[in-house]
Amino acid sequence: MRALFPYIKRFKSQAFMMFIGLFLSVTTLMAGIGLLSLSGWFLSATAVAGLTVLSAQMFNYFTPAGGVRFLSIVRTASRYGERLATHEATFSLLTDLRCWVWNKLLPLSAKNLQGVRQGDLLNRLVADIDTLDHLYLRLITPLAASLLMMLALYFFVGHFDPELARTLCSVLLAVWLLLPTTFYFLGRKPGIAQLETKRVLRVQLLEYIQGQAELTLFGAQQAYRSRLEQAQLQMLNSQNAMNRVTALSQACLILCHAFAVLMMLYLAASGVGTAVPPGPRLAMVVFLTMATIEMMMPLAGAFQHLSACSSAATRLNEVVEQTPSVTFAAAQCADVSQGAIRFTDIEFGYNEQQTVLKGLNLEVKAGQKVALLGQTGCGKSSLLSLLTREWLPNKGQVSIDGCDASQYSELQLRQSMSVVSQRIYLFSGTLRENLALAINGATRKDDDKLIAVLHKVGLESLLQGDKPLDAWLGEGGRQLSGGEQRRIGVARALLRDAPILLLDEPTEGLDKRTERDILRLLFEFAADKTMLMISHRLTAMNQMDSIHLMDQGAIRASGTHTELLESDAYYASLFKRLS
Repeated sequence: MRALFPYIKRFKSQAFMMFIGLFLSVTTLMAGIGLLSLSGWFLSATAVAGLTVLSAQMFNYFTPAGGVRFLSIVRTASRYGERLATHEATFSLLTDLRCWVWNKLLPLSAKNLQGVRQGDLLNRLVADIDTLDHLYLRLITPLAASLLMMLALYFFVGHFDPELARTLCSVLLAVWLLLPTTFYFLGRKPGIAQLETKRVLRVQLLEYIQGQAELTLFGAQQAYRSRLEQAQLQMLNSQNAMNRVTALSQACLILCHAFAVLMMLYLAASGVGTAVPPGPRLAMVVFLTMATIEMMMPLAGAFQHLSACSSAATRLNEVVEQTPSVTFAAAQCADVSQGAIRFTDIEFGYNEQQTVLKGLNLEVKAGQKVALLGQTGCGKSSLLSLLTREWLPNKGQVSIDGCDASQYSELQLRQSMSVVSQRIYLFSGTLRENLALAINGATRKDDDKLIAVLHKVGLESLLQGDKPLDAWLGEGGRQLSGGEQRRIGVARALLRDAPILLLDEPTEGLDKRTERDILRLLFEFAADKTMLMISHRLTAMNQMDSIHLMDQGAIRASGTHTELLESDAYYASLFKRLS
């Protein structure tokens, strides 16, 4: 329960609409109960009035008939309004919660999210937050509305017979207290199991779809499909268990309601208030008791959702309650203008058991073009992660333009760098939207600039039709080849005027000719910029001011392309083989 408090506090942003929804819910219940009880009284009173000619002529048929029609209209209108208000409040609340969780998630570094799978993170951001809508729709509103209705029923029935009012409301209150509590404990385990099995299935399904190429390549598709079917079976079993609890709760509610109707029929049969025999008032009380099923029906399943909501909130709290391991203070240094980079005595590891970088020292002067070469796992990409402050070094200092990187604001740091990473992220949007990310405040006036850069990177094939920049790329750019995606990543870098250009395997997946053309373009673009490039290839190494060979977290050798060919046998043999 405590896990839900941070999310309940967020309800105040929609307090007015939630109150309107509750008010309309109570109005709907009042109209429904009033309609059935008035109808019962009207039919009974009409039958009694028809026993004699005099009473039939004196009976007022029009006022009760008008009341029935009025309550029918009120019930229909208030039910419609309740649906609008409660769903508007719920969707607005989910939007607010999702934005709040995202803002909590955004500052978290890779260290904070270490060990969290992307599919699981997506499930928390989408499915777990969606689960929290039960708090208002299926828990708070039904419980509050039924409690207010009990109070209204007490005063209404008490006007005719206080003893009947106390009896009826005591029974309803006992059901209100005992039934939800009982089925909370009965539904707790299957409710959590249902949420967990849904999460597992979603994560596995997402990984199955994203990893189709690898699964097919390694012949593991059938084995993974079997895991999916097993996860689906577990989810269906948990749903069946929850359905059995729900069915039992509904049966118990109907049984309790039937008991209440029979008891009120028995007690009212001896007279309602001063009326002996009871006559139409007996029908009114009995029909009123029958109508209470509408307000009691949501109670049986209300607390079944509490366990799922609590579990979802606990999983979200594991993320939102974290303190970011990488923080940015107010700017203490001037904006980066030169782009000089220095790594001093850097020691770094992703965990305590493994050290990736060991006392590394590296200086990149402003305007230099520097390459980092080495086998996979030697620490090249880790070095870039420290420079972008995705991770923090365990020891040592990273400085830019002579100022410690920690003394730059996040905006300053991001504006000082252009990065082409190993993996190019394309969003589900148009070509224009994916390119305009690189331009602050981009408008359609920048379309000519976007088209020009697409020509530069060799993506003329995408410029088809009357509005080529409006072409839809799809989720992850699935309509593009790997080479085209990488070229878009390069195009983004060309659109940013930052003093530092960081390249992590920028030509991976491109053929030799295209690789040379892209590198030539990047060198022209970075003529007056600082460029730090990670590569497994040796293309354009002769244009580098300095090349550093890394091995086991340290720089083993440094020099120009010519110097390394003469002094390092490994580099010379590698160049000969790749050439």
